[in-house]
Amino acid sequence: MLKQARARAAAQGTESGKAKTAGGPGAASILDSSRQIWLAGLGAFARAQAEGRKVFDALVRQGESVESSTRRAAADTAHAAQARAKEMQKMAGGTWDRLEKVFEDRVARALSRLGVHTQADVDRLSARVDALAEAVNELVKSRAGGGKAVKSRSARKRPAKARVR
Repeated sequence: MLKQARARAAAQGTESGKAKTAGGPGAASILDSSRQIWLAGLGAFARAQAEGRKVFDALVRQGESVESSTRRAAADTAHAAQARAKEMQKMAGGTWDRLEKVFEDRVARALSRLGVHTQADVDRLSARVDALAEAVNELVKSRAGGGKAVKSRSARKRPAKARVR
């Protein structure tokens, strides 16, 4: 493009008989300006080629840094969420345990009001029967001089047989 402009300027100068003064001083300054712009563009291109790799590498390093900090933040958030979930699970478990205990107590009181004996009541009565049987055995031995001893009621318990229908 620059060569074409020079060729036109030279052609106009020879046709009119005036060498370089045909376009006047304005044409020469325009040619100089356009040449400087062209050279500036070439210089920017060369610099971009030379420093482009450095800039690219710097951007890659910055990206890696941001990625690692983002991953750390995400991992920290995940750990905090897991800890909170475990805490909530423990709280819920404790609540269920308390609810179960309240329910068992209420059922036991209702059964007691209805006259239904608990396993503890039956165990206590069995122990009393065994103690009374021992006392009777001692009494019989002392009076009869070793007569037939009475077996305790709990010792005579037999397992229930399954009924076949």
